Amino acid sequence: MRKRKLKSVKDELVKKSREAMLAAVQIYNNPHITFKSETYISLAIVAWTYLLHAYYRSQKIDYRYYKVTGSKKSYDKTKHGAYKHWELERCLNDDLSPIGKDTTLNLRFLIGIRHEIEHQMTNKIDEHLSAKLQACAINYNHYLRKLFGDKYSMDRELALTIQFTPISPEQEEALLDNDKLTGNVKNFIATFEKDLSSEQMVNNHYAYRVVYVPVNVNRKGQADRVIEFIKPDSPLAEGLNKEYALIKETERPKHRPGAIVKLMQEEGFPNFKIGAHTQLWQAMDAKSSAKNYGVQIAETWYWYESWLKIVREYCAKNKSRYE
Repeated sequence: MRKRKLKSVKDELVKKSREAMLAAVQIYNNPHITFKSETYISLAIVAWTYLLHAYYRSQKIDYRYYKVTGSKKSYDKTKHGAYKHWELERCLNDDLSPIGKDTTLNLRFLIGIRHEIEHQMTNKIDEHLSAKLQACAINYNHYLRKLFGDKYSMDRELALTIQFTPISPEQEEALLDNDKLTGNVKNFIATFEKDLSSEQMVNNHYAYRVVYVPVNVNRKGQADRVIEFIKPDSPLAEGLNKEYALIKETERPKHRPGAIVKLMQEEGFPNFKIGAHTQLWQAMDAKSSAKNYGVQIAETWYWYESWLKIVREYCAKNKSRYE
């Protein structure tokens, strides 16, 4: 009887998990919804949480919070008497977690974004998270099958979305423009990825990226395919990767105030000191988010190249003062 109950609860958890992930993908693909990434992340975290609860239950691992007094367990409960189960982060932290390190990294990124967006409104974050969201969906289907069998596969449900227009050059420029990305989300992404290795950054389990290139077909059969798959080691793929490396979005170079002052001194303005730099940015209100001259990460302010250019021009105009 106990064994049947364990199995039924596990199956129900897997079912709810699949429903949550399907809802996440369906909402993200809905052209009438603008709150896409925020909703996707919330539902995907629920899906992964239920998936890991189902796994731990199948392995007879207690995933409830409790305290041990002597030889007795005292379970934590809500004020209405329900057990407090592990959240996703606690599930991933467990030594017996079945999730690989790169998939775990992807989920930790999404959990961090969820923490940033749950208490305030965000805007224009879809394009900056899409690679991570795609990786999350593919990773989910992989572990769903690995942990519970092919019968749960979502291969047929997770399809490519269709859009009404091709991407124009103006749209491409807008997609690459991150000036309107909410400050707290921008800061979180920069902080999270600051110490990641290049291998982690390009790993498909962390962020799944696809380059779309319109092509003119020269064979009848090709005309029926929206996507043409090519081998990653083929000359065509190598050429595409080189082009992508040139245009892909990267985090802009950032400078500490002291580094800017030192650079100006090395360029022939030895009397330009930190006090002069402070007076300049204060007079110009250069830390205003509307001007986008820099960014605050944690407790530290960093200046972008655009501000460095202004400082350089200022020193040149006031050459006699700072030589």
